[in-house]
Amino acid sequence: MSGLLHIYCGDGKGKTTAAMGLAVRCAGSGRKVLLVQFLKDGKSSEFASLDRVPNIETVPQTRIFGFSWTLTPEEKAEAGVYYTGLLEDAFRRCGEFDLLILDEVLGACSTGMVDEGRLLELLERKPDALEVVLTGRGPSQALQDRADYVTEMKMVKHPFEKGVPAREGIEF
Repeated sequence: MSGLLHIYCGDGKGKTTAAMGLAVRCAGSGRKVLLVQFLKDGKSSEFASLDRVPNIETVPQTRIFGFSWTLTPEEKAEAGVYYTGLLEDAFRRCGEFDLLILDEVLGACSTGMVDEGRLLELLERKPDALEVVLTGRGPSQALQDRADYVTEMKMVKHPFEKGVPAREGIEF
């Protein structure tokens, strides 16, 4: 079986949720999943749940940097080194897994904290059977061209517009 590349993108809610659903489906079929998050603190409710599911390995975050627009150039460079290390390590280990999820890697690319060219190189050299999911906003045309699936989540209405903050168990 040949592994395909999925992109879940857009300004709407559901990118990470869709990826986590696929992780559960894959693990439920007896396959192994590796889940790596970028630009997040690893404390979301779905991440905590998946950490307890057999056949799913989550990579814990050891560094938290905050929002990209609040970082100094030095902090952004430091975050880039950390996130690039996560990416490289995931692809070094991916031969042990059937599904690799790189949650918010698209945001890490668009903010310059992960080199998109390097991501594309790693995707070209991935094991043939490995299924890969990339999530986040604003995938480049090059990544979209490389993908087999591109699914866009579009925000039509969101309670944040009315001042409702993110709620644990629903938005995170």
